Amino acid sequence: MNRWIAFSSILLKDVRTYYLKPPNISWGMIFPLAWTGMFFIRAGHGLDSIPDLLPGVMTISILFGTTSMLAVTITFEKRQRSFDRLLLAPIPLELLMLAKTSGAILFGVANAFVPVVIASFLADLSGVAWALVMPAIILIAIVSTFLGLFIAVSVSQAFEAQTFSNFFRFPMIFLCGLFIPIATLPVFIRPLSYVLPVTYGADILHGAVHGGNVMSFTLNFLILGAFCIGLFGLSLRNIKRKWIV
Repeated sequence: MNRWIAFSSILLKDVRTYYLKPPNISWGMIFPLAWTGMFFIRAGHGLDSIPDLLPGVMTISILFGTTSMLAVTITFEKRQRSFDRLLLAPIPLELLMLAKTSGAILFGVANAFVPVVIASFLADLSGVAWALVMPAIILIAIVSTFLGLFIAVSVSQAFEAQTFSNFFRFPMIFLCGLFIPIATLPVFIRPLSYVLPVTYGADILHGAVHGGNVMSFTLNFLILGAFCIGLFGLSLRNIKRKWIV
């Protein structure tokens, strides 16, 4: 019981300190809205293009929201040594880091639904398979958060984490099938697409929204789950090696 009290206390503290601040709330709404408007205007195909664009915009909103916020929270607390105090909490390191990342996961899930709400007023979403969309959004938020965690524990400054994050995030926009089908990429680039976790989450969303998935849903979910476990494990390994003496 004490472990879960500590878990919820850490999560609620992060939510109050970071995620419920007015700038973060407004940023969490404006950022997905800007992506939605940018790609919709750029596409220029009318309202019929919204279902094709929606999975990519949702994925970008999750990816940038989770990695940006986590890079700030983790590196800031490490620099201020408040993370060292958290290590004294009566919970295992695994549960501690799950508590530290849960706020970013929830923030990413909330970000994903901003373009969904906008699209619901502009297009017919009655054919969307929400039973697939929901777990896909959650898994994309988890894997993006753990990617941000891996980046955050690999650097010492917040600006370094943001710069390092962009090294992964911006190529994902073009390589993961968000807006450009992987089949249309040059042959020598395609293998890169399949080593990026966002590829599999985006493929699920494409299939759930407009039936445009390339791989089976089962395979996508399994690979996403494997990425979640792998990134979390690598992050814990770095924390033990670099932050715990």
